[in-house]
Amino acid sequence: MKKLNLMIIPLLLLALNACSQSPSSAGSSEDTKLYPAAKPNSYWKKVLSPEAYEILVNKGTETPYKNPYWNNHQKGVYVSAATGKPLFSSDAKFESGTGWPSFFKPLDPKAIKIVKDYSYGEVREEVVEASTGLHLGHVFDDGPAPTGKRYCMDSYAFKFIPAK
Repeated sequence: MKKLNLMIIPLLLLALNACSQSPSSAGSSEDTKLYPAAKPNSYWKKVLSPEAYEILVNKGTETPYKNPYWNNHQKGVYVSAATGKPLFSSDAKFESGTGWPSFFKPLDPKAIKIVKDYSYGEVREEVVEASTGLHLGHVFDDGPAPTGKRYCMDSYAFKFIPAK
């Protein structure tokens, strides 16, 4: 039994870390050549909540199962907390079991960009807002049909607009 517990603990830690992030060097939310609506970090600090700033600008992550939208089952649209642009729909949201809101596709694939994230000694695909370069989360190839993708997003990167 003790050996089984020793094997389960690392697997659990790996699963919980699957959506976490530390800052990467891939692009910057201040890079106007790559991102046309990029702004100085001082601007984002004034307009974003502290939680949104930590996620979007510092490329942080929030605690799984203790964030606003992981368990949201309302119909509506998830818009960028920074720009208000629609990014994901509740119609594409699914229960991934990770503790973060997960989607199998974005509303408009052109509204996001996928960049390489080399943090934690591994290569992952980071999802950023296409216009600003702000961090939204990561995408993995273990999602449901029809795409097989799991866009593992940070709640504080969004504002939820309920359907009318």
